[in-house]
Amino acid sequence: MAQKETQMKAPKRLVLDANILLRGVLGVQVRSFLEAYEDAVAFYSPDVCFEDARKYIPDLASRRNLDPTFGLSVLDQIERIVEPVDRSLYEAYEELARVRISSRDVEDWPVVATALLLDCPIWTEDQDFFGSGVATWTTNRIELYLRDT
Repeated sequence: MAQKETQMKAPKRLVLDANILLRGVLGVQVRSFLEAYEDAVAFYSPDVCFEDARKYIPDLASRRNLDPTFGLSVLDQIERIVEPVDRSLYEAYEELARVRISSRDVEDWPVVATALLLDCPIWTEDQDFFGSGVATWTTNRIELYLRDT
């Protein structure tokens, strides 16, 4: 009896910027997508994006009359789905990433560098990534990318 050969399909990958992490903490839609697709899509974000999110959550939560401690715990839950990428892994792409995003916000280079490292698109609401030569998806269109897994 011949065995069927099954073609292994590599899981989709996606890099999230800090804004998407914050939306995951403060909103429902991003977190819902992450939870719904966590078994089918590999989500990543540069370590610096998690640092930025931790820095901004207390102020953003307070302005929305939310408990900052709860917001930080939600980010910890998201970190179980979205893998932080250490700078030592993406820094080899720093120069190329800076060049690609130099006409916009050069401080966003770690997100572009991580996308280049992993050869995958970026999930963002920040138009600074558009034109960087890396595919970008916004939240209102991300399910088109996610559901084809």
